[in-house]
Amino acid sequence: MRRVIATLLLLTAPAQAQVSSTAAPVANSSGSVTNQAVQVVPARQFTNTYGGGISCQGATLSINPFISSTTGWAQPYEGHYNEPVYDTIDVIGAFDPEGNAIPDGRPDNPGDVLFYKPIRTGQKTNLSINGGITATISIPLDRHHVRTCRKAAEKQVALLDATLADKRLNYEIARLKNCAGLMKEGIMFHPKSPYASICADVVLVNPPNVLPPHTHSIPTSSTTAETSDAAKLTQQGSSSPTSP
Repeated sequence: MRRVIATLLLLTAPAQAQVSSTAAPVANSSGSVTNQAVQVVPARQFTNTYGGGISCQGATLSINPFISSTTGWAQPYEGHYNEPVYDTIDVIGAFDPEGNAIPDGRPDNPGDVLFYKPIRTGQKTNLSINGGITATISIPLDRHHVRTCRKAAEKQVALLDATLADKRLNYEIARLKNCAGLMKEGIMFHPKSPYASICADVVLVNPPNVLPPHTHSIPTSSTTAETSDAAKLTQQGSSSPTSP
């Protein structure tokens, strides 16, 4: 409570100020300032979709070059202005002790303009060109879900590869069966046909229930030949008629 009362007394105490009658010089300056701002809009993160409703986002680097220009001028444009040159001749106006006219320190013809002198104003058009590059990096903060999404993407790619291999197997087996069936029936593409390559690698080895043409060699020897000749003579003797 004492601290609160002391604080209130300090705040409500009269303030004493010193008053000085010394005049301080004041300088006024004027100018113009042009502020240019470049707005950096965060870019959308790249999203990779792997099918099956799986889409993953990764870090994104966005680089945006920019260029800006500013032009300033004054209207109306005055490259020169005429400055009057006044007559400052002081010959008469006072007299010396002898009565001769002498200068009195004031122009004899005040306000008379002798001629006008052109003065260059220095007024010109101001042009400024500024350029630069802005870069922003967007990184997902939840790394756990990003890693999980990447694992799911790998599984999805493996599943797509397996599906593609299965379809490829079905296609090759169907091509093999159709080409073999046509070859059994004696039907085939012409060798110069652009579709001859479809069944070019299909080979018909042995159709079912068909004995392929083949030959066998029978070995012979001299003993076998003599036996064959004796057998032939015996057969001829038994077959000839007996005399009466």
